[in-house]
Amino acid sequence: MPSSPEIAISPRQIIASGMCIGCGACAAGSNAHMTLDAYGQFKPAGPGTRDRSAAFGRICPFSPAASNEDELASRRFAATPQVDARLGHFTAAYVGAVAEGGYRQHGSSGGMVSWVAAELLRRGLIDGVAHVRPATDGPHFRYAISRTADDILAGAKSRYYPVELSGILAEIRTVPGRYAIVGIPCFIKAVHLLRAEDAVLRERIAYTLGLFCGHMKSARLVESFAWQMHTVSEAVARPEFRLKGPERPANWYTAQLTLRDGEVRQQDWFNLADGDWGAGFFQNSACNWCDDVMAETADISFGDAWVEPYSSDWRGTNVVVVRTPELHDIVQAGIAQGRLELSRVDADYVAATQAAGLRQRREGLAYRLTWRRRGRRPRRRVAPSNALPFRRKLIYRLRYAISAWSHSMFRLARWQHAPVIYLSWARAALRLYHGLAYGRGRMGAVARWLRLTTRND
Repeated sequence: MPSSPEIAISPRQIIASGMCIGCGACAAGSNAHMTLDAYGQFKPAGPGTRDRSAAFGRICPFSPAASNEDELASRRFAATPQVDARLGHFTAAYVGAVAEGGYRQHGSSGGMVSWVAAELLRRGLIDGVAHVRPATDGPHFRYAISRTADDILAGAKSRYYPVELSGILAEIRTVPGRYAIVGIPCFIKAVHLLRAEDAVLRERIAYTLGLFCGHMKSARLVESFAWQMHTVSEAVARPEFRLKGPERPANWYTAQLTLRDGEVRQQDWFNLADGDWGAGFFQNSACNWCDDVMAETADISFGDAWVEPYSSDWRGTNVVVVRTPELHDIVQAGIAQGRLELSRVDADYVAATQAAGLRQRREGLAYRLTWRRRGRRPRRRVAPSNALPFRRKLIYRLRYAISAWSHSMFRLARWQHAPVIYLSWARAALRLYHGLAYGRGRMGAVARWLRLTTRND
């Protein structure tokens, strides 16, 4: 595999280029620290962020000097029998759910993430699991280490909220033991880049459990939901992003806010001004330049089965991509014991469950790479391409604009103490997006006229 170039880069340069995902890798063991910025996204701060170094270039997941996912995976999973451009290296793939205990009930999907983490703990293979759990102070969620199955279940469910790794990595360095880390693709990549530089982390982080990812949201998503449920973010004690119940299919997201006075408020995502996930509201800008949907550097990865009949099953269903033989043995034992209800599937099946995300991260990324922009770019595995129909280009342009402007419009609304500024803009932006991109409403007629005009030209 080609080696990555040695380039001296500073965190400030990555931030300025819009490539900082806020993972906290650069603040782990340095004189920088992570803080939420004006847009509700974690960024490194402190004097250390000005220092250029080749070491930082090697550990930042969006650095042009860092090894890419193919390079990392080929070194880690050289013996895996299958390689697919969409899934990466893998031993086997499955669809299904956990049959035992309350894992499926407590999780957003089929409960497989919590089950594998708990099984590693039960077998004595690890001493703790680093994953995202509700916080009692500060931001609503943060990384913490769970050392019992009950604590692992307390961290189940999807958390569409910014978190960072620096604190938990410091704890792993301080407290001896073997650990598993659960994270989205870029966080898992950052962990492996750090492990290559740090012998202590290399020894203590024994397993990585990856989560399929659409994109990272900012903390403003919860604030916006609060505005639309006629409250303020300061009154929110606990947000939930995906309720589970027989009255709604798995792909019908319902948000719930539990207020500090105990009152509970709910709203379906499709009734919210910014509830269309694919439109990109509050998306971190680095996500526009990511090409990893399925956490290709993780030992095992999990996603939602967004195909029928599973997407309508309110109980939730996982797709699972297993990469290491050891974890495959654990999964197979669970199936044989009747603890897991999983069916084997191929790469095409898994890719079909994530079709929208793959289009955005591959086809869409190829188009975005043709745009002129300032700053450094990460080393991507997708070649720039402008060979797209007009409608697809329009979709990617609108998503990019919505993700960028949502941060600014929300900041303006906060500054003016006027939620209507952001909410009016968001509703108008969503109508424009649905109309021009998908032909809905009055703007659909405009889109059809534009397509005809483009063809005639």
